[in-house]
Amino acid sequence: MKVTVYDTKAAEAGTEELDDSIFMIEPNVPVMHQAHVRQQANGRLGTHDTKTRSDVRGGGRKPWRQKGTGRARHGSTRSPIWRSGGVVFGPHPRSYTKKMPKKMRQLAIRSALSAKAASEQIVIVSGLEELEPRTRVMRELLEGLPANERRTLIVIGKDGNWEAVYRAAGNLDNVKIIRAGYVNIHDVLTHERLLLTTEALETIHDLWGVN
Repeated sequence: MKVTVYDTKAAEAGTEELDDSIFMIEPNVPVMHQAHVRQQANGRLGTHDTKTRSDVRGGGRKPWRQKGTGRARHGSTRSPIWRSGGVVFGPHPRSYTKKMPKKMRQLAIRSALSAKAASEQIVIVSGLEELEPRTRVMRELLEGLPANERRTLIVIGKDGNWEAVYRAAGNLDNVKIIRAGYVNIHDVLTHERLLLTTEALETIHDLWGVN
């Protein structure tokens, strides 16, 4: 599959071949959903904690005698029915980690990239590392490129100096920059437009292509 490559002036600068095994498969929606849920679950710290009746302060002495007061019987102010008492079924530290086979994770990424390609939401740009590090320049480039969507994910090469790109896009809302080696299902699905540098495209072919 051939796509147009654009330069930093949003002008056509040639074509690039996309690997059909990555960008031209039938998207597997259930696997994409499972991978997305897994990534969100694995990002949870699981450090939430509540105090049970054995953890709260006080309650060592019976509040009042068992009989003769006219009030309900109680043995401790740490009881859950008391104010400042313990919590019965509150959360405690736990792991939310979910496992998923490697081939299914690869299929999920390929499915997401193929869905973007089918929707014509993938744009290839060359020479982005030479862009002037100014917000105005990056905004004009993004507005001039096809598939001008609300949220844009810029994928840069895994090597090289991309400081100018970070500086140019740092103040733009709804624009995120990641290295090609860190392409993940959550970022691909939550950004409408996928802007790939030619260096990032090579890395994606190496990582996700079927040899």
